[in-house]
Order: sequence, then C-alpha cells, then structure tokens
Amino acid sequence: MGMITWNCTEVEEFILLGLTRRPGMQIVLFVIFLISYVISLKGNVLIIFISRISPRLHTPMYFFLSNLSFLDIWYTSSIVPKMLINLLSFKKSISFHGCFTQLFIHLCLGGSECYLLLAMAYDRYVAICSPLHYTTIMHSSLCIKMASGCWIGGLINSLIHTLFALRLSFCGPNVINHFFCEVPSVLELSCTDASLNKTIIFFCAMLVVMGPFFLIIITYGYIINSILKINTSVGRKKAFSTCASHITVVTLFYGTIIFMYMRPGDIHVANQDKMATLFYSVVTPMLNPLIYTLRNKEVKGVLLEITRKRHVP
Repeated sequence: MGMITWNCTEVEEFILLGLTRRPGMQIVLFVIFLISYVISLKGNVLIIFISRISPRLHTPMYFFLSNLSFLDIWYTSSIVPKMLINLLSFKKSISFHGCFTQLFIHLCLGGSECYLLLAMAYDRYVAICSPLHYTTIMHSSLCIKMASGCWIGGLINSLIHTLFALRLSFCGPNVINHFFCEVPSVLELSCTDASLNKTIIFFCAMLVVMGPFFLIIITYGYIINSILKINTSVGRKKAFSTCASHITVVTLFYGTIIFMYMRPGDIHVANQDKMATLFYSVVTPMLNPLIYTLRNKEVKGVLLEITRKRHVP
C-alpha cells in the first residue's frame, strides 16, 4: 500500500488551448515565434561554433557558455516546433506520451540551466576574486565535472516530477489551458489528488531554483566587493564588464522562473503563467546569444575575424 500507484488512464491525448483562439492572431503569433525560433537557433549555434574554432575562446567561461547555448537550443526546441504546428492546426492536440515526454525534457533542461548559471557565476567569482589562481582552479577536469553535475541535477529533478505525475489518473477532461505541457497545468487535469505533487514542486523549486539563485547572489556579493577594491576606474569597469552579460541572463531567467514556481499552489492566473513561461522558455533562449555577443568584446572580435577571412580573396 505504501508503493506508488501507477495511473491507469483513459486519456490518450490532450488538447492545448494555446495563447489565443483568434485565427488572425494565431497567424501573427506563428510568424513572430518562427522568427524568434530561427534567431534562437542561429544565435546559439553561432556561439557554439565560434567557441570551438577560436583558440582564444577555449576558456572555462566559453565552455560553460557553449553548454548554455546547447541547452537553450533543445530547451526552446522542446516547445516551439509543436507550438508552431498547433498555431496552424484546427485540432491543437498532443498525445499522452508526447505530453509527458515534453514535460520531462522541459523540466530537465530548465533545471540544468538553473545549475549551469550557478556554475558560470562561480567561474566569474574565481576570475575576479582569485585571478592569479584562475587557471589552476578552473582546470578542464573541474569544468567537465561541474557541467556534468548541472545536467545530472536537471535530470534528477525532471525524473522526480515526471514519475510523481505519472502516478496520477487522467480520466478527463483533457484540455490543457496552456501552449505546452507545463507541470501545474497538467496536474489540474488529474482525477486524483495532486496535493503531493504540488508540495514536491514547491520543495524542488527551493532546491533547483532558489538554492542556486541565492548562491549566485552571495557569489556576486563577493565579486562586487572585490571589484570595489580595484584602484582604477578602468580596472573596475573591465572587471564588471566580464559579469554584465551573465547578470543580465540571470535576471531574465530567474525572474520569470521564480514568479512561475515560487507562488503558493492556488495563486495561479492562466494568462500570467503563460506569459511567464513564454518568456523564460522562448524569449530568453533567443536573447542569450544576443546578450553575450553584443556585450562581449572577445566574441565580437572573433566574429569580425571570421567576417574578414570570408571576404579575403
């Protein structure tokens, strides 16, 4: 009796209501999300490409940035292609197994990104607070272990949520008031009590979201303290510029994640949840490459070199 009871479901597919039911607006949204998806793919692939081909970018910072770009490619790809199809379809459905596969992938990648942003903050901490020991501390073996830990942490988080969601029964209704299979929206359709799942969501969010977020804040407290001790304004500006892109990405990603998952279970407004999820799942992966390329002199320098070589006869 103490074992998890696996669901025996009658639901074979779910209907996704999406962002709007107005046909004209659906066409507009299709064009917007298609463009943003293409920009996201090209931008993140470009980050991975230049990080690989340029020797000057073979550093821990760009190793983690490549991981972030790889993650963002699949993060947005787990949602946008199906959303684009549904925007042009009369029946906006997703199979039961497809829904839980999407749920699993999205949670895995989202959790991994939370940990990865923490790893990137630690890299900046070592670079600014212990610059003379940077290469000794941030060696390739440690970077690989940290990145692996980020992916494993996201996988464990996803497994917990997915397995506990599968223990529920889904016997109808099957209409999800969202544009993809987000955990809270799926739980609302359960025919059995999902209070345990909601409690797990809250406590996992504390570990996966708030834990790394508070550690990032503490890390940047030390970083800012070290920057203020730099004697020259040029030195302070240069030190801060190495962190500016990461701070921007952290603010965009964690801001909407915390809004989404750290509220009490009953305080959820469908349209607000959709906008928050849209931002951290679709908009942020598109903005990340732009933030890092527009604010990073090294990346812009490599892009300029590549452009010049292409125009040399």
